[in-house]
Amino acid sequence: MGAEPLLEAIEAQDDTHVFGMTFEDRMQLVVDHAHETFNHSKVDGLIRRAGLRYPGADLRRVDLIEERGLDRAMIAQLATCSFIERQQNVVFQGFTGSGKSYLGCALAKQACQHRIRAHYIRMPDLEEAWALAKDRPQGQMKFLKKYAAFSLLVIDEWLLDHPDDAMRSMLLELLERRYDTGSTVFCTQYAKKDWHQRLGSGVHADAIMDRIVHNTLWIDTGTHNMREHTAANH
Repeated sequence: MGAEPLLEAIEAQDDTHVFGMTFEDRMQLVVDHAHETFNHSKVDGLIRRAGLRYPGADLRRVDLIEERGLDRAMIAQLATCSFIERQQNVVFQGFTGSGKSYLGCALAKQACQHRIRAHYIRMPDLEEAWALAKDRPQGQMKFLKKYAAFSLLVIDEWLLDHPDDAMRSMLLELLERRYDTGSTVFCTQYAKKDWHQRLGSGVHADAIMDRIVHNTLWIDTGTHNMREHTAANH
């Protein structure tokens, strides 16, 4: 924390509130205020750079937990972000409209509030970014380095389309780099039994699955259409 937050805190201090306090106590208030402002600024910056599809998503405001079959204790456990410390992955799997993207964004935002660097991206956008990277000097290396560096990476619409050979190779390399170093959240409408086939059923599919399935929390988001629910309540 630099001097600027301290100077701003001194200027913002109301003399009527600190009248009669010792210099040391006044300075402690200044430091506390500056530290709080600095932390808020850092968290806001992390959230802004995370690229969330739903910036207002919040794990504390997940609707219809019981009706959707969600485990309230599991949601509370995820909110601690301890799974990131353990480099565990998370899969939100359920029907279209069941709130997978919201949960993924809420989890990324929760990580930011814990001052953990997180990022959200849809798989079609990840594929497009990879295609663009291939045409730039050192583009592929920079791409992999960037997406491997996030402590939490949320990939939405996972396996919505069948990845081609180049995309499968990239996914394998990316997940290899992230293995035991970060956590990845997959939001998908496809059950685990369908992943291998959608990944091409070959050696790449075997290797990608191997880097995901052994250390992953699988959460079924159910069949309840949250878009219809939200529209009906507005």
